[in-house]
Amino acid sequence: MLRFAPSPTGDMHIGNLRVAIFNYILAQQKNEKLLLRIEDTDTARNIKDKDKDIMFLLTLFGVKWDNLIYQSHNLEHHRRLAEYLIAQNKAFYCYCTKDFLEQKRQEAKAKHQAFRYDDSWATLHKASNNNPVVRLKSPKKSLHFQDIIKGHIEFAGDEIDSFVILKEDLTPTYNFACAADDMLYDIDYIIRGEDHVSNTPKQILIHQYLNYSKHISFAHLPILLNNEGKKMSKRDNASSVQWLLDEGFLPQAIANYLILIGNKTPQEIFTLKEAIAWFDISKIAKAPARFDLDKLKFLNREHFKLSNEQDLALLLGYKDLSIGALAKLYLQESSTLNELRQKIDRIFMKKSLLLKTENPEFKEEILVLQNILLAMLETSNQQQTSYEDFKKEAMRLSNLKGKAFFKPLRFLLTGCSNGPELSDLFPILRFFLQDILRR
Repeated sequence: MLRFAPSPTGDMHIGNLRVAIFNYILAQQKNEKLLLRIEDTDTARNIKDKDKDIMFLLTLFGVKWDNLIYQSHNLEHHRRLAEYLIAQNKAFYCYCTKDFLEQKRQEAKAKHQAFRYDDSWATLHKASNNNPVVRLKSPKKSLHFQDIIKGHIEFAGDEIDSFVILKEDLTPTYNFACAADDMLYDIDYIIRGEDHVSNTPKQILIHQYLNYSKHISFAHLPILLNNEGKKMSKRDNASSVQWLLDEGFLPQAIANYLILIGNKTPQEIFTLKEAIAWFDISKIAKAPARFDLDKLKFLNREHFKLSNEQDLALLLGYKDLSIGALAKLYLQESSTLNELRQKIDRIFMKKSLLLKTENPEFKEEILVLQNILLAMLETSNQQQTSYEDFKKEAMRLSNLKGKAFFKPLRFLLTGCSNGPELSDLFPILRFFLQDILRR
């Protein structure tokens, strides 16, 4: 089984979504189940209903899971395993106070040394501290594993000191709960971000001490960088999946980019379903990949082109499929749903409102031409008229020429001063002229 294990502590990060997509693809390729594990044991940081947000987003992106569990439901199991490790002399109670440990950290920092916990400290404050933590004994030998992306990774025994597995309130730490649940649910393939590389030897050690010998494959994905070449953080808007969706990026385009970035793929534009046929996680580059918003905009535009006109119209809030056809003409200059919606909405906006808030060229000519075009609609069926005939008749009746004609005409028909050729737009716009030109 594979697993995706998010914490309900904030908006989903783009890197987490990438991990979820890769887990889903491999589960499909291997014909194995995908477990969605909500890691909610850190109750102080949990945000109400964030688990539902996670499930909504995964569904939106086409990521399906077979089983759902909440890590907090396994707390008794975690405690029993800790008790077993204590009984086996592989874990012990530590009564050190937080102040004492912080003092030792500062002493190590002053000496420019890495802080290392000393097992001899364990009982120093036993008389005064009634809420000890449980620590796992440090390993006596090195720990290593073969990463599918990064290759051989090894940690010396002295790099891992005796670390906490149960906190003062008897809740498990991240590493212990994670390792215990991976064992409990028979996980055999773990895909996650490279920020977890340092956690992996600790989780391997937990398994070894619990006599769990099942082989687990690891693939740690390189971090994503922002435009400045730094790790994407919450300060980067594009790091939030919800922000990208709110900006008008399509889920299928975002998924396309997350699979494409830092990867060797047989094609540039594809769907999640298509990627399942050829995806190879071993081809993911070891180096961090830069998240390029302009590249995502290009992919978004390409996926709009693949959309049918009815679906595109509905995304924009319209039922008429011809609005979808109109939107496709605006893909020359628009990349997101928000940009397209703004263009389409301006077409149908009352031009008198635009004239109040904006100051376009040839304002008087716009009002003159509007009256003439509305009069033309009353005397003939403009739905049967070609653009050339419509233009010639409007020029004749208004006596306007050149920019004094074409700029007002474009403003009245589109609400903008520039855009696609009017001759391309008119075959669709002519069916809506009454709404477009209304006062």
